[in-house]
Amino acid sequence: MIILIKIFSKLNKEELNTLLTKFKTGKISKKAIAKYLATFLSEDLKFSTLDHHRILRKGFPEVIFCQGKTPEQVASIASRILKKKLPFLATRASLEHFKAVKKKNKIVQYDKIARIIFANKPKVPFKGRKTILVVTAGTIDIPVAEEACITAEMLGNPVERLYDVGVAGIHRLMSSYDKIAKANVIIVVAGMEGALPSVVGGLVDVPVIAVPTSGGYGASFGGVAALLGMLNTCASGVTVVNIDNGFGAGFAASLMNR
Repeated sequence: MIILIKIFSKLNKEELNTLLTKFKTGKISKKAIAKYLATFLSEDLKFSTLDHHRILRKGFPEVIFCQGKTPEQVASIASRILKKKLPFLATRASLEHFKAVKKKNKIVQYDKIARIIFANKPKVPFKGRKTILVVTAGTIDIPVAEEACITAEMLGNPVERLYDVGVAGIHRLMSSYDKIAKANVIIVVAGMEGALPSVVGGLVDVPVIAVPTSGGYGASFGGVAALLGMLNTCASGVTVVNIDNGFGAGFAASLMNR
C-alpha cells in the first residue's frame, strides 16, 4: 500500500500507467489496487462529494468554490486534496476560510486581493507554455484579474500583468504594445461599459478572453452592461466569460495555451 500511495501522490495519466505496469509485473497486489479504486472516482464527505477523478479528465484537481461553504467544510475538502500532494486551489475564499484550512495544512498560502487559497504551485512554467497576458481597464478590476492570474499560474503558465490601461486613456495601452504583441492568449478584465476587450481584440491575432466585472455606476447593473457590450463586440476572436469570473478566464486561457 505504501508503494501505491507514493505512485498516486501526484496523480496523472502517466502515474496511472505506472500503476498498471506494476500490477502487471506483480509489484502491487490486486487488493491494494481495489482499495485505491474504492475512492478513485469520488469520495463522499456527507456534505460534499469530492471528485478525485477530475485530474485525469481535466489535468487539474477539483477546485473549491468557497462562497457559501463554511470554513470547516472548506478545510475538510482541502485536507483530502492536499493529502495526495496535488496542486490545490480554492477561490472566493475569506480570511476565515484560509485560517481554517491553514490550521490543518500549514503549506497553504492566501492571496487576499484575489481571495484565493493555494498550495503546491509549480515552481516554473510547464515546458512549451507561452505567455498569458492579463489586462485590466481600471484598478478596480484587479481582484478579478488576480484570480485569473493565479489560476493560470497554478496551471503551469507564465503570466504577465498590464493594469489600469482602459479606454479613458488609451495611450497607456498602446505604450505597452510590446507586451500585447508577445502574448499567446490575452485576458481582458473590464467593468463600466466593457469597451477594452474590443480594442485589444482589434489589435491582435491571438485569442482574447473578455471578463466583465461588477464595478461601475448604477446603469452598469452590476456588470450586465459590460457583459452585453463584450458579447456585442465587433472584434473577431473575442470570447466572454461570466461577470467577475476570473477563475473561468484563467482556466480557459490555460487550455488555449496548452
